[in-house]
Amino acid sequence: MRTDTGQVFKLEDYRPSDYLIPETSLTFRLSPEATHVTAVLTVERRDEIAASVPLVLDGDGLTLRSIAIDGQEPSLEDFLVTPDQLTIISPPATRRFQLRIETVLAPAQNEALMGLYRSSDVYCTQCEAEGFRRITYFLDRPDILSVYTVRIEAERNEAPLLLSNGNPAGSGELAGGWHYAVWHDPFPKPSYLFALVAGDLGKISDSFVTLSGRKVELAIYVEPGKERLAGYAMDALKRSMKWDEEAFGREYDLDVFNIVAVSDFNMGAMENKGLNIFNDKYVLADQETATDADFANIEAIIAHEYFHNWTGNRITCRDWFQLCLKEGLTVFRDHEFSADQRSRAVKRIAEVRTLRAHQFPEDQGPLAHPVRPRRYREINNFYTATVYEKGSEVVRMIHTILGAETFRAGMDLYFERHDGQAATIEDFIKVFEDVSGRDLSQFSLWYHQAGTPNLTVSSAYNPAAQEFTLEIEQSVPPTPSESRKRLMHIPLAFGLVGADGEATAYSGVEGANVEDGIIHIRKRRHVVRFSGIAERPAMSLNRGFSAPVTLSVEQRPDDQFFLAGHDSDAFSRWQAFNTLLTDALIAAFRQILDYRQPEFSARLTGLAGKIAGDDALEPAYRALALALPGEADIARDIGKNIDPDAIFAARGALAVAIAGANREIFSNFYNQLADNGPFSPDAASAGRRALRNVLLDYLSLLPGGAELAARHFQSATNMTDRAAALTVLAHHHHGAPEATKALADFEARYATDPLVMDKWFQIQASVPGPQTVDAVRALTSHPAFSMANPNRVRSLIGTFSSANQTGFHRADGEGYRLFVETVLQVEKRNPQVAARLATALRSWRSLEPVRQAKAREALLSIANTEKLSADLRDIVERTLA
Repeated sequence: MRTDTGQVFKLEDYRPSDYLIPETSLTFRLSPEATHVTAVLTVERRDEIAASVPLVLDGDGLTLRSIAIDGQEPSLEDFLVTPDQLTIISPPATRRFQLRIETVLAPAQNEALMGLYRSSDVYCTQCEAEGFRRITYFLDRPDILSVYTVRIEAERNEAPLLLSNGNPAGSGELAGGWHYAVWHDPFPKPSYLFALVAGDLGKISDSFVTLSGRKVELAIYVEPGKERLAGYAMDALKRSMKWDEEAFGREYDLDVFNIVAVSDFNMGAMENKGLNIFNDKYVLADQETATDADFANIEAIIAHEYFHNWTGNRITCRDWFQLCLKEGLTVFRDHEFSADQRSRAVKRIAEVRTLRAHQFPEDQGPLAHPVRPRRYREINNFYTATVYEKGSEVVRMIHTILGAETFRAGMDLYFERHDGQAATIEDFIKVFEDVSGRDLSQFSLWYHQAGTPNLTVSSAYNPAAQEFTLEIEQSVPPTPSESRKRLMHIPLAFGLVGADGEATAYSGVEGANVEDGIIHIRKRRHVVRFSGIAERPAMSLNRGFSAPVTLSVEQRPDDQFFLAGHDSDAFSRWQAFNTLLTDALIAAFRQILDYRQPEFSARLTGLAGKIAGDDALEPAYRALALALPGEADIARDIGKNIDPDAIFAARGALAVAIAGANREIFSNFYNQLADNGPFSPDAASAGRRALRNVLLDYLSLLPGGAELAARHFQSATNMTDRAAALTVLAHHHHGAPEATKALADFEARYATDPLVMDKWFQIQASVPGPQTVDAVRALTSHPAFSMANPNRVRSLIGTFSSANQTGFHRADGEGYRLFVETVLQVEKRNPQVAARLATALRSWRSLEPVRQAKAREALLSIANTEKLSADLRDIVERTLA
């Protein structure tokens, strides 16, 4: 485990490597405790570099067995070696030479799950961002592109399957029951995309014929006996390949495409060239074990990793500061894919909810950083919602500003100009400037400046002049290391909605550049005047969430109710109702703090019933609309002096009020939505289940609710319905006989299925209330739980700390104490997972003073721990700063 070195890496310090490694040959002789790795590197000195410049290779905890330069063993004076670095002091005078390095590894002892490790007796790798240096000494940076040839040797009984990147190039038998396989990847790639898998795995196969007529062999490898659970993933893969050809003109380029699912994985998946390695939760699914959300995630993540073949692999990032170039762009691509496969409106709302839940708090707290960071201490800590989700929104804004046709032309130029290169954000922006003729320098601030912009908007209508005026002012709050902000280019999609729900026509506009329904905000303040407006319209702003901003809008409640019922933009209609709910919840929160009973208008609760019964709206949309803003969302909008118990009480009071006011209509639709046909994970079927389960959640708050939820649980024919009913029982009827029995039945039914038991852990970890601290502590001793497995840790500890506001932020600080204990315990094995858990306290300063003090004490107790990993120390110190 690397402890903190204090080194800060800065974008401004980037310089190309003195040496290149155009060819890499690797031989692995696999053994759990002593794998021998022989790397033969073709090293090339740049023309402008003197022969006397040393070659310095990265390592991480390595044991060197031998070294040779052009076939000769160097003297001890010619090189320096430590576990973390190999320096060739006096490289050969020739511009090109061969370096042979032999290292020995212990994969079975590698609990950090970086480099080469074992998962359920399967050898596998994870090399992004800096895991390859745990395998051999190398120039382990993304701008070193090399053609790899890999030979894997193993005992056939232990590892009949031997996989690596690229195309198969040979195989055969060896003495003593061993065998080998050779793989060759003709496309130069950075070391972080190297992959190896060896073991005994089951397989499903298929094929895909590309646009040019090439046949690609497809395979998904899983634990033996689980092959039947990989069918949906294979279907998603084939749809992804077809979509990328149609939407972006990108054809797959190798003869084979392999996916391997493993049970121990730090991330969701990894896009290694031709050999994607997945967390098995994003591959395995059927109706008995996976929810509709699981099916949707599998579809999206399979697509995301496949799309990386071009946006990440064929064109990679020059350095890790450019991480958003591959991740933000590829998230945009997978979002577009999912929108085309499912419902674009529903997908957009879900994307925005995710952005607001995860990225907005990041932008508003001590961990804020630009989409392209300027500095870091530990790159693993920058795989963030800002890089991924906000990075995607920045790409979407380019699409919005330029239009679909010009955006596609820019992407075509990007692929043509930079194929086979390690590119930068400047390269990406330049292609769109070149195809459009626009200056995007101000827009580029979205990549360089942290923080969520706010738009303050007011309006006025002059009936005599038939003029409608919008006053719009932009601001960006200060963030760490950035107290002064520059003005952004914000594309604000808008609509002026008339009394009939149709768009209000206008004869002219002045005060800003307005084109194709977009107001381009570029100055501090704009006064935008629309002329020829016969009657006062309602403002529909940031339609489709055209920019990742917050809005402070002076708007009459009547307009909000009107838009919630009539806005033709699906996102803005959802947003109008969500704003009404949020305002009501914040008012109730303040009433509770003043020891008053919360009150809600019949107009608001009645609107919920109208939405539930509006057959013109798809069921999935209605489900999202009826889902109340989460406790963390409410806390974010309140901003400071947060009392999680009061927020929970406010939310519960509104839910009961809505349920009580709409009992009959909710009951009728709940019964009508019962699905007695065969299960299908398609979007329409999933939407009906989602709406029925939201209605169940409301109805369970009324008399007889526990019995209704118990019947729902007992009659469920799929995991979506079964898990939803169990959640309702555990959350709303904790301790009731129905809840206790359902939890026991679920455990007995799925005790041997780790991924389903993760749901069992999640449901209990998210039960609101102070008692959950003790329940979570007890569950850490459950036979199905393991601190060594990231999925188990995330399901229990991650859920408790990030999705249980009342339990985690228990007033006496006991939730924080449990958190500290488990984070430090996890860190001993897996610093990456521990660091990600620690981000749960990023918003600690927004809490009321008593909880704030206890949260700070918890963070300090971690910070004061000796020999803390670089990953965890970086997060904790930035959170405390």
